[in-house]
Amino acid sequence: MTTSTNPVSARLPKIYLDKSLVGRLEALAASVMRRSPEVGERLIDEIARAKLVAPATMRSDVVTIGSEVTYRDLGTARLNTVSVVYPEDADIEKGRISVLTPVGVALLGLSPGAEISWTTRDDATRQLLVVKVTPPPG
Repeated sequence: MTTSTNPVSARLPKIYLDKSLVGRLEALAASVMRRSPEVGERLIDEIARAKLVAPATMRSDVVTIGSEVTYRDLGTARLNTVSVVYPEDADIEKGRISVLTPVGVALLGLSPGAEISWTTRDDATRQLLVVKVTPPPG
């Protein structure tokens, strides 16, 4: 499924990506296409619609690799805090989620106040609201 068939695609929030990460993100999307085409396609779609920004001018409140994000699941009102990381650094017990997960892709490039729908691995559609973004350390 691509975002063009998604009923909320007309009101997707603006996203910003560090242009120095795009090559690696595209390679990751390509690598996941065989086992999880929905996630790979969603990541490609997000990269395509993102405004690419030079690393030096990237705002600190935009979700990027290494950011800590607090978001509210609007269906349950539950707050979650996670760090979005590359797959090799993912550790759900430590709150580090891969950018190759449905929620990781959904969060990428967002800033506080942004809302977006995402589809879980069991095909449920959820809505989340970004509450707070802490930039990557260093």
